[in-house]
Amino acid sequence: MERPAPLRAKVLWPALLVALTGARLILAAYVPLAPDEAYYRLWALAPAAGYLDHPPLVALCMRLGMAVAGDTAFGLRLLGPLLAGVGSVFLAWAASLWAGRAAGIRAAVLLNATLAVGLGSLVMTPDTPLVFFMAIMLLALSRLCAGGAGWLWLLAGLAAGLGLDSKYTAALPVAGVGLWLCAFPAGRRWLLTIWPWLGALLAGLVVTPVLWWNAHHHWASFLKQGGRVEDWHPTRMLTFMGELVGGQVGLASPLVFVLFAGGVVLLWRRRDSFGSLLLYVILCPALVFVQHAVGARVQANWPVVIYPALALAAARWHPRWWPAAPVLGVLLTGIVVGQAVWAPLRLSPHTDVTLRQMGGWPSLAHAVDAAMPAGLPIIADEYGLAAELAFYMPRRTVLAVEPRWRLFALSHPACGTQGYLLRSHKRADQPDTHWFDVLDGPSAPVVRSRGGVVADTYVLYKVQLRCEGGENPMLDAARLPMRQPQLAAGL
Repeated sequence: MERPAPLRAKVLWPALLVALTGARLILAAYVPLAPDEAYYRLWALAPAAGYLDHPPLVALCMRLGMAVAGDTAFGLRLLGPLLAGVGSVFLAWAASLWAGRAAGIRAAVLLNATLAVGLGSLVMTPDTPLVFFMAIMLLALSRLCAGGAGWLWLLAGLAAGLGLDSKYTAALPVAGVGLWLCAFPAGRRWLLTIWPWLGALLAGLVVTPVLWWNAHHHWASFLKQGGRVEDWHPTRMLTFMGELVGGQVGLASPLVFVLFAGGVVLLWRRRDSFGSLLLYVILCPALVFVQHAVGARVQANWPVVIYPALALAAARWHPRWWPAAPVLGVLLTGIVVGQAVWAPLRLSPHTDVTLRQMGGWPSLAHAVDAAMPAGLPIIADEYGLAAELAFYMPRRTVLAVEPRWRLFALSHPACGTQGYLLRSHKRADQPDTHWFDVLDGPSAPVVRSRGGVVADTYVLYKVQLRCEGGENPMLDAARLPMRQPQLAAGL
């Protein structure tokens, strides 16, 4: 038996968690918006049961934060640090039921030391609620394996369904639970009761709105995510595998990654009831990601769905050096966040992802606004660029042109509308004549920079929106919601 955590640790770790959550809330107001975040903000302002790229829960989280703190970076991210803090408590509870209070503290500390959670709690993405609901699911399953009542399957099913409402990758650990129920004796005993079936039914009911939205939009979201399997290049397998492993070493942080791997090995060797369940929850998604990497790229953040389970597994392996792992993870997270906010290092956008994704958007918006005549809209044919302009140009109408906007409940501009199209120099082609008649341009370059380091260069074209066959309005274009800092006061 592992010795219980000393009183000092029992008091210290909640205090550290509260302090960490407070620091994250403060930093959330200062880290510039990434393009995907600005895009999810548009989801929050155009509520729907589903969207092209992901299910809707990230939009709901943003909308709730905006109801408290307005249409600001802080409002959009308010729930991120809070969900990370509360989810850490749930994860610690799950680990303590299984392996003792000290293991619970380690699990929470290790999860928070990953860059995935350290940065993900500051930048609102679908992974933020996903990790939170995976922690709740694991807590319910841990209590079940510790002799808990059958109704806990309802909690597990609710968390699984809300996880699926956050991101489709939640289906992979949920599938792992299903395999455990079929393969492990304790799981098969549960299948003889009604509770797992009721839990599955509840999960299905929670996901029903997403299914309804897809059914009424030609299964657009499912086809987009499922279409990734068509991009298959087995000759690049070594590259994709290297990216998969390297991405996890980076997002977990190097020493935490070693503890994650060691924890999985320990699970394999010591298979109690909950340990076996964790193994299925981890290996089912991991094997899917490895199989996908045989011929296609696995995005670094996809495996984040199993980080709570990996933190639980790692909590049972505590070599003497384990405290160095969270220290290194927090240090690396601090470096990245510090670069995003203060940019002490003058790095090129090729090596500095914070510059590439977040740097210079307010100054670009100001420069573009100054270069345009009053009254005309700014137009973008990239969703991330359009979303950033809609946030940082609150006094200018922003039009977005791309087929994805057909799926949004937003107003559409009429054919013949004139405005200025902003395009990155990386777009080597000319404005698409299917959408635009070019009236003038390109203009002199306008740069997006931070601290004198250029992140990207843009040019403006004066254009007129056109529609084939005289279609009116232009359905591939949308008038994006203007920024509403006063939103909190109005709700």
